[in-house]
Amino acid sequence: MSTELRRLRNYIDGEFRDAADGRTTEVVNPATGEAYATAPLSGQADVDAAMAAAAAAFPAWRDLVPAERQKALLKIADAFEERAEELIAAEVENTGKPIGLTRSEEIPPMVDQIRFFAGAARMLEGRGAGEYMEGLTSFVRREPIGVCAQVAPWNYPMMMAVWKFAPALAAGNTVVLKPSDTTPASTALMADIIGSIVPKGVFNVVCGDRDTGRLMVEHETPAMASITGSVRAGMSVAESASKDLKRVHLELGGKAPVVVFEDTDIPKAVAGISEAGYFNAGQDCTAATRVLVHESVHDEFVSALAKAASEIKTGQPDDEDVLYGPLNNPNQLKQVSGFIERLPAHAKVEAGGHRVGDKGYFYAPTVVSGLKQDDEIIQQEVFGPVITVQSFRDEDQAVEWANGVEYALASSVWTKDHGRAMRMSKRLDFGCVWINTHIPLVAEMPHGGFKKSGYGKDLSGYGFEDYTRIKHVMTSLDM
Repeated sequence: MSTELRRLRNYIDGEFRDAADGRTTEVVNPATGEAYATAPLSGQADVDAAMAAAAAAFPAWRDLVPAERQKALLKIADAFEERAEELIAAEVENTGKPIGLTRSEEIPPMVDQIRFFAGAARMLEGRGAGEYMEGLTSFVRREPIGVCAQVAPWNYPMMMAVWKFAPALAAGNTVVLKPSDTTPASTALMADIIGSIVPKGVFNVVCGDRDTGRLMVEHETPAMASITGSVRAGMSVAESASKDLKRVHLELGGKAPVVVFEDTDIPKAVAGISEAGYFNAGQDCTAATRVLVHESVHDEFVSALAKAASEIKTGQPDDEDVLYGPLNNPNQLKQVSGFIERLPAHAKVEAGGHRVGDKGYFYAPTVVSGLKQDDEIIQQEVFGPVITVQSFRDEDQAVEWANGVEYALASSVWTKDHGRAMRMSKRLDFGCVWINTHIPLVAEMPHGGFKKSGYGKDLSGYGFEDYTRIKHVMTSLDM
């Protein structure tokens, strides 16, 4: 007996709509490999409608005093808390993540981040007025940019949507947001919540695939395009946006080095690194996936990490003992498996290295040692539950290898030597350097990288400012 699939819809100008041409795509639960819903496969007419709605709503939303936008965001945060179980259920269907960890590790920071940006809404400040030319006073206005086209990824569909819409709305912009085609369910629910609080047209959701995203970025209406995704997708967005000089905000891939020195407390380091490497099935651009260990403690570390990996469990969302759920889709499972299948002869799989079960897209926690700096698995982002280990001889080599990739998002250093930690934090070419920890994020601090990890910041006052423009106003004192 077939089960009827739930119908997800776009949210445009304050109402839920099907795609104008009726096209849909099936949405699959990665924990089961079975479809549970359909979502619109939006085209030009849908994107046009969403952009028109956002443009029409912009002047009134822009002109609200910041306190009113703050009130709206605080109401959104409260509503997210009140409907947390609905959001969790939608996200678990989206991703197959453990229910308990989604409840404890995603809802609280999401709500906190919205409240942070609610406060930031009242901090749109420029420099103090002053006379820099005789008889003339200058001051600076910070203003919203306009309509923002935003594309969220599938690894954290809810939280990354928050990172997109919260600073944009706080600054006075309006939004057209596209979730990943594999994870639209929680974003559709967010639209229902947010749409009941903000005026129609301020927040719009358009579902679809990469072609839909391309139509959004290429559209003449948005003043800014923001994407969290792959390097390839980011480069495509930057190229498309360049044709009419849109602002671009890119948070792309990562290949975080984790540098472990000989004075490190190995058991504590292994515990922290294994959790930061395997959490969310390693589908995190800041994941602790590339470990460089001093040669004097290399063997001890690898043995301890392999043991830790063998004790970590992946499985169904309702299993309270699992650390992570499935990979997001069949293509991602194929990609992760491919990296292991193509390992060079000098590499050694110390733990895992295989699919788990035949239902859903689960992959075992994996440790690979014996690798060289130019190996594919060292240079390219796996985006799965795979931790690699290399052995280094001294600080200079550790820095050279850590920096020797195209990505530059996050990194960590593990040592008891304060001077060494400070030297490494200066020398590591990454947007974030954690010391004796890896992966914590707070709303007050910026998140974003260099090189092929993109540009622009999420979170913090810096992320808020990315959604504003600066205007110089000069007035004569002689009237």
